[in-house]
Amino acid sequence: MTQLGGPARRSVEVIPARKATVGGTEVRRLLPFGRRRAVGAWCFVDHYGPHSVDGGPGMQVPPHPHLGLQTVTWLFSGNVLHRDSLGSEQMIEPRQLNLMTAGSGIAHAEQSPVEHDPWLHGVQLWVALPDRVRHAPPGFEHHAELPTTGAGPFLVTVFVGALGDAASPATVHSPLVGAQVDAPRGGRHPVAVDPAHEHAVVVTAGRGALEGEPLAPGSIAVVGTGRDHLLLDLDAGSHALLLGGEPLGEELLLWWNFVARTPDELAAAVAAWREGSRFGQVTGAEAEAVPAPAFDPSLLRPPESPPGAPR
Repeated sequence: MTQLGGPARRSVEVIPARKATVGGTEVRRLLPFGRRRAVGAWCFVDHYGPHSVDGGPGMQVPPHPHLGLQTVTWLFSGNVLHRDSLGSEQMIEPRQLNLMTAGSGIAHAEQSPVEHDPWLHGVQLWVALPDRVRHAPPGFEHHAELPTTGAGPFLVTVFVGALGDAASPATVHSPLVGAQVDAPRGGRHPVAVDPAHEHAVVVTAGRGALEGEPLAPGSIAVVGTGRDHLLLDLDAGSHALLLGGEPLGEELLLWWNFVARTPDELAAAVAAWREGSRFGQVTGAEAEAVPAPAFDPSLLRPPESPPGAPR
């Protein structure tokens, strides 16, 4: 087991959140940040709540486009209704997964239903699609049943990819893991991970530490490849996200809600959204579609978050 304060602790990169507002909801934006473009293929992490939405509209993210990525919606409390331009309409609740593959282009909206739960707490994550599949047709899937596994005092729910023998049924296109780690009684334990992956931990409630580096909501801790376990410490009642994957090995350009490889691709996507082409229409969402911000390729190096992001 790694000793607290040893060499491993010094190799943990802790990134503070930046605050943003999305659809009337304040979020903690954790990735991308400076030169840290991604962790594996995970290229975007927003953490929001817990917020009281009792008596208010809750989350109201109007129709907007996506390109070249997968959106992963995961809730700790509350409920959100997803609609997209494929005609999908799906309510999501805690411990359920909504996975939308944008591919060549899709539009969606995420809104609290009229009769919604009084508290809202969750994450919105993006997975960059590798070059070989990023122009594929879009798709959507919902998974209400997901595998769980134990790791010492922790209960681990794997919502994307695989951790040990637990594998999510969700479609992925690169080696990944996305999991919620719960600590009902608290404790410290080395969690076995794939040494080919780089990893990140986000404490989403309570307090904890990764390799002895203290963590609380409002930061993300990142470690590189070459580790076969991560020493995780969580207080009783805390929970955290474990994200990881093999480095994608591709240069990503993020602008607004798009993940691309060249400025020309981004400019074309912005133009298509403004023209009402390529991404389709979201029916059932009463709000007007989000307009695209002005595209300025000079700001692509090095953005700390996608300009105008998100979503």
